[in-house]
Amino acid sequence: MPNHRMNKTIAGYHLLMILSAVDYRIGAEEDAVIREYLVEEFPFRVSLDREMGIISNLRPDEWEKHFMKAMDDFYDDATEEERKSLLNFALQLTKADNVITKEENHYLNLLFEHWKPEEA
Repeated sequence: MPNHRMNKTIAGYHLLMILSAVDYRIGAEEDAVIREYLVEEFPFRVSLDREMGIISNLRPDEWEKHFMKAMDDFYDDATEEERKSLLNFALQLTKADNVITKEENHYLNLLFEHWKPEEA
C-alpha cells in the first residue's frame, strides 16, 4: 500500500468509503451520501479510479490503519468547520440504511475520539 499523503478531500473520500464498507454492504442510500460529499468537495469532475483502486485493494484487516492515516491527513489540512462537515457526512452515511452496525459505530467513535469536536 502506498504511503503517500492524501489531501483533505481525498482523505475524506477514503474515510467515507471505508466507513461505508465496514458492514460489508454498500447501499444506494450510502452511495448517495458519498456522491453528495464529492459534489460539495469537488466542484469539477475528478477521476477517483486510482483512489478506488487503493481502497478496494485493502484487506479488511488493513482498513483501520488506513482509516487512521486518512483521518490524520484530513485533520492536518482541514479547518474545524471542515472537520464538522465531514463528521456530519459520516453520521449521515452510517444512518443511511437505518442500521448502525458495531463496526460502523467503532469507526465513527474513532473519528469523534481523535478529532474531539466541540459540538458535533
